Amino acid sequence: MIVFGIMTTSMESEPAYITDIANLAESCGMECYRFIPTNINPLTLQVNGKKFIPSTKSWVDNEFPIPAIVYDRCFYGDDDHSKQCIPIVSWLKNRPDITFLGYGLPNKLDLYEVLKSTVLSAYLPLTQSASNTNIVLNELTIKKRIILKPINGSQGNGIYYLKKNNKSWHVKTEKHKNIISRIFPNETKLTKWLQPLISKRPYLMQPYLELSNDELQPFDLRILLQKRHDGKWGEMGRGIRIGSTGGILSNLSAGGSILPYADWSSSFLPAKKEYINQEIEYILSNLPPILENAFLPLFEIGIDIGIAKNGSIWILDINSKPGRKVLLHTQPDIKETLNLAPLLYGKHLSQLDLKERKSYYEKTLSH
Repeated sequence: MIVFGIMTTSMESEPAYITDIANLAESCGMECYRFIPTNINPLTLQVNGKKFIPSTKSWVDNEFPIPAIVYDRCFYGDDDHSKQCIPIVSWLKNRPDITFLGYGLPNKLDLYEVLKSTVLSAYLPLTQSASNTNIVLNELTIKKRIILKPINGSQGNGIYYLKKNNKSWHVKTEKHKNIISRIFPNETKLTKWLQPLISKRPYLMQPYLELSNDELQPFDLRILLQKRHDGKWGEMGRGIRIGSTGGILSNLSAGGSILPYADWSSSFLPAKKEYINQEIEYILSNLPPILENAFLPLFEIGIDIGIAKNGSIWILDINSKPGRKVLLHTQPDIKETLNLAPLLYGKHLSQLDLKERKSYYEKTLSH
């Protein structure tokens, strides 16, 4: 049987999704295990983790060799445990006897630096490092409104909207589903707030884009792409995420709601609908090969697309470990297909002949 491992930074991470995958493993001729990177013994290469028992549909404690096929669902924070996990995962990715479904993407700034020289450059908001307060203040003076984002951020955490008024500065963010707003009367007080923020973790800045609807709710389009059982990319589905009125985020973790894409676009004139669909298809057909050519093999990509009031289309974020909430809300019947996808692609990778596996591995080493 093929040994399939699901790796997370915590054994409590994504329990429903991981168990749903494990329930289907036996039907694919696979045994399913889950583990965290820090529970690997580097001397014996044995792992203390959990094995899924199909007959009882339960997880049991188990010691086992590192699985040959690994589905990486590790989400890192600024905590010490994350810092311990990162080098272990890098070590695993460099082993020729282990194949990852996807090898992940670099941070948002590195990703921008690669994509800005491709055919997708026109869809990228200008992105710069917010390395010091002077750069941010100068940009704010020129643009009047900007967005600050952590370069390693996810789920909309740590994103700030900054606006320069005539005699004051307005800062807005969202925390725990609440909009937090603050006015600074002068540049000195703004700098005093800004300095520790961008010193603690690296930030990038982008121009503020008008990406809200007529009700002043921010919204974006989330699309999930995955590799199918034959290794070819396909779209699994899409949906519109809508944020709070007056907010800056449409992320579901910030309290957003979901609308099927067809419902959202149904009121458009045919010419507008066709234009938006053509633009989206252009992005979707070009993005996966560009990413895999520049970086490493991937299994899935969550793409967040902004559609501005003037009709311009923007790539807002690209995530190699996407969630599934949008699709499960708009297409509940797709659940089993989504749960099967990692197993079927893992099976495909395990069946590649040695020559293909070798070139796959050499590419990972070159990075």
